[in-house]
Amino acid sequence: MAFQASAQVTETPYSRIGFGTLGDNATGIQRHMGGVGYAMQGGRMVNSKNPASYAATDSLTFIWDVGIDLSQVWSKEGDTKGSAFSGGLDYLSGVFRVANNVGASFGFIPYSSVSYTFNSEIENGMETRTGAGSISELYLGGAWSPIKGLSVGANVSYMFGTLDHSTSITSSSTSLFFRTMEVRDWNLHIGAQYAYDLNRKDRVVVGATFSPKKSLHGSTTATFYDATSDTKVDTAYHSNLKGKYEQPNTFGLGVSYSHANRFFAEVDFTYQDWSKAKYTPVPNYEPANTKFNDRWKVSGGVQYIPDDRGNYLKRINYRLGAFYNHDYLNVQGNNVRDYGVSLGFGFPALGSKSLVNLGVEWKHRESAPVCFVKEDFLSVTFSVTFNEMWFWKNKIR
Repeated sequence: MAFQASAQVTETPYSRIGFGTLGDNATGIQRHMGGVGYAMQGGRMVNSKNPASYAATDSLTFIWDVGIDLSQVWSKEGDTKGSAFSGGLDYLSGVFRVANNVGASFGFIPYSSVSYTFNSEIENGMETRTGAGSISELYLGGAWSPIKGLSVGANVSYMFGTLDHSTSITSSSTSLFFRTMEVRDWNLHIGAQYAYDLNRKDRVVVGATFSPKKSLHGSTTATFYDATSDTKVDTAYHSNLKGKYEQPNTFGLGVSYSHANRFFAEVDFTYQDWSKAKYTPVPNYEPANTKFNDRWKVSGGVQYIPDDRGNYLKRINYRLGAFYNHDYLNVQGNNVRDYGVSLGFGFPALGSKSLVNLGVEWKHRESAPVCFVKEDFLSVTFSVTFNEMWFWKNKIR
């Protein structure tokens, strides 16, 4: 509950639709490279995007990764402009080696979030809409490498959170309408990776992930208040989520190339069949024809380390990335899409293998072919990857 209360959410009116804006399980390092990670593996980082990566964890270390996001958004609807600032904890995760060729991970990651406030004039009055909340996942994962180059893994997570929406109509009287969705469920995320060494320094990794379509568990409730008479009308709508609200199949595929410990590049593709997922609109609050679009996203990123054994400046990690996202959100027949670029740096901590990661991401979002609201986001991401030698055994001679 404490994690959920402090989880970072970004202000956007598009989050009023469906389950809000979705997260991609990307760490600070991965966000610096456009959000890639399906084919990323290494013994000095946490990669929950593909649980198969845990098998490559260094046998001597325990790794913690915690990330914070600070975002400023500028929006424009016609001649109306606005801005908002948000920030907070983004994720927390850890990974460690269990046995030879076996790794494990645990953590807290965001699934979706809702955050918006906007007004519109109506006849003889004003309508105000607000929304807040998030759905998060607490996960436990494991991975195993049965043969050289191949690893498989899975995350099992507990989904929890509440999404709140409210509408206030003020004219000759004041009416309030509240809609709440509570999710209490489990989720499964499986993955596989295959690494092939071209030679002693060059490696290619192919990674794939899958999360199955499933019905969500929880409930949704709608309540109407007449604030003028200070009376509460009985619950206008109540329904269990099971059988009426679903998350879709999710597929991920990525290919990466690395040269020694100096250069890394990856390209990822994500696909979710949201158009086939059930979503039952709340009567008199959401459009009866509410529907979603299939979501797909393309990401790419690179990292360069001049010399991981050189002086401090040569050991800094330089990262660059970009992405394009065709979102699941549908606004009156118009698809919401966003694209962006990112830049980041990994600063080695003195006297240890830990990294302090600092990055900047710019993102643009709008609906098409009819554009309702244009949004530009500038996010500063800060994360620390603690690499501790917990399993090192000192010998006394």
